[in-house]
Amino acid sequence: MKETDKNAFTLKTLNKSNVWDLQENDVFRLWEAAEKDADLKENMRHYIDILRSAFDMEEVKIDKPEVIKKYEARGFKVGNIRVDENKKNLWAIKKRPIMRVTDLTYENIRHISAAKLMEVIDRNFGGGWDSLSQSIQDIIQSGFDVSTTTLPKDRLHNPGGMYEKKVADGFEVLEIPKGLWVEAIFAKEKQIIERPRTRFGVDEDEEIDITNEEDEDLPEIEDHYNDTDEDDDYDEDKLTEESYRTTFDETPEDLDLDAVEVADDSEY
Repeated sequence: MKETDKNAFTLKTLNKSNVWDLQENDVFRLWEAAEKDADLKENMRHYIDILRSAFDMEEVKIDKPEVIKKYEARGFKVGNIRVDENKKNLWAIKKRPIMRVTDLTYENIRHISAAKLMEVIDRNFGGGWDSLSQSIQDIIQSGFDVSTTTLPKDRLHNPGGMYEKKVADGFEVLEIPKGLWVEAIFAKEKQIIERPRTRFGVDEDEEIDITNEEDEDLPEIEDHYNDTDEDDDYDEDKLTEESYRTTFDETPEDLDLDAVEVADDSEY
């Protein structure tokens, strides 16, 4: 997945996607860096909600070594977070594990590797790709290119076959035995294409110069197409004969309006 510079993070730049790039110690560091920010107190609930989307967070009510050790035994990191102006509170924080396919979300799917995805899929079912719900498949495919094949197990690894080509192209593979057959699930991280913000092929920060040097001496033509004519007393309800224009120059008498009959000489 895309490497992220954690030092560039602040609480204000966190969202429910990039928060998955952080670890427990990063949370304590960010919070400490924001303690002097007046905006922290006003938006504390908002920041806590974002952090809780990727971390289990519990306030430690009893500050005793034996209590802290119990939290640490459960995989929590314990540290101080200032939640009011008077004192710091002791908090236990642990990154939410992604163990089952039901742990996958649109926010965290781009923050795991293809190898990790295969572990999650292998741990949760043995029925193959089609046994996943459509919603889970959609989440996975938002972050990974996925394809599958089911072949007799003695043909799956044939030279020049799909398996060999996919592995050579950087796909991770999960093999699921199905009797004498094997389903192979291939997954590769989708590349994030960052498109520059442009207008007509020109960066927005650049000025668009449409001046023709040869035409610089030509007089400027003013555009009055949308200007209101002050002398125009035009009334839509009082249309006169002069108000209409037609693309025909001929008078109605000059036009041959008789229908031409087309004879059908075909014999059936």
